[in-house]
Amino acid sequence: MKNLDVIIADDHQLFRSGMSLLVESFKAVGNVRQASNGKEVINLIKEKKPHVVLMDIEMPVMNGLEASEYIIRHFDEVKIIAVTSHKSDTFIIHMLEAGVHGYLLKEADPEEVEKAIESVVERDFFHNDLIISVMRKGLMKKADRPSILSKKELTEREVQVIKLICKEKTNQEIGEELFISPRTVEKIRASAINKLGVKGTVGLVKYAIEYGYDL
Repeated sequence: MKNLDVIIADDHQLFRSGMSLLVESFKAVGNVRQASNGKEVINLIKEKKPHVVLMDIEMPVMNGLEASEYIIRHFDEVKIIAVTSHKSDTFIIHMLEAGVHGYLLKEADPEEVEKAIESVVERDFFHNDLIISVMRKGLMKKADRPSILSKKELTEREVQVIKLICKEKTNQEIGEELFISPRTVEKIRASAINKLGVKGTVGLVKYAIEYGYDL
């Protein structure tokens, strides 16, 4: 994995410029472009689709949540990592439910930022302690589980794949462990997503947390 195209979206020029310099130093990253609001991000994507967008939440013209929802609907191959100073469970849940692939605080270490970029490209999702904690707290507040989330709906192989996804395994690594091809792994993942009616890999991880598959 190399020459990843990344967009940094933030309305504060100083932070945006500093983050761009940092991201450009990562071995896997090639081109880095900048945007000051969600509308600029979308225009840049229309010119050339990036692999990853590092998206601030609070921006003028179009905020990060609105931009993320648009991008996920129209450019679902683009991975989005929310990068914000907001630690509120509400912000995190809203962004995850919108379908973003990761959530980082602006105080994150450079190593975590680099890992997040590589993870969303290789594994479709980056989950750190912050995300897992919020997911668990959110699920604990639910009085009832939706009937659609039933263990009986998944095959043993689908459960195996979900467990390995939660261990941050790539399709290649999962395939090697289960003695199947990466393409078959992707088909199984897609089948599980369709059965459960969830949004992508983040939905599978939430499901796994609810039923203890991530432990």
